[in-house]
Amino acid sequence: MESTQQQMNVPITPERSQNGFAPTALERHYSVSELSKLWFFSENTIRRLFSREPGVIKITRQATRVKRGYTSLRIPERIAQRVHQRLQGLS
Repeated sequence: MESTQQQMNVPITPERSQNGFAPTALERHYSVSELSKLWFFSENTIRRLFSREPGVIKITRQATRVKRGYTSLRIPERIAQRVHQRLQGLS
């Protein structure tokens, strides 16, 4: 009983979940616009860098006869860091 109370008093933060791993869903996700402002690149450059990157969330709406198709990207922080290191030549 006492160990259960101790476990319940330990806060679960985005850095550590109950199993010791960071929960990906709670990780910071950047929009194309946010990353373009942080990295001083155009939005088109950010889209080109991340469009085929594994782990990027793509939300698409199919084109109809009236409306064009649209794809929205959400880029997890760990993916942004990985690409940034690759661009610096560190990986």
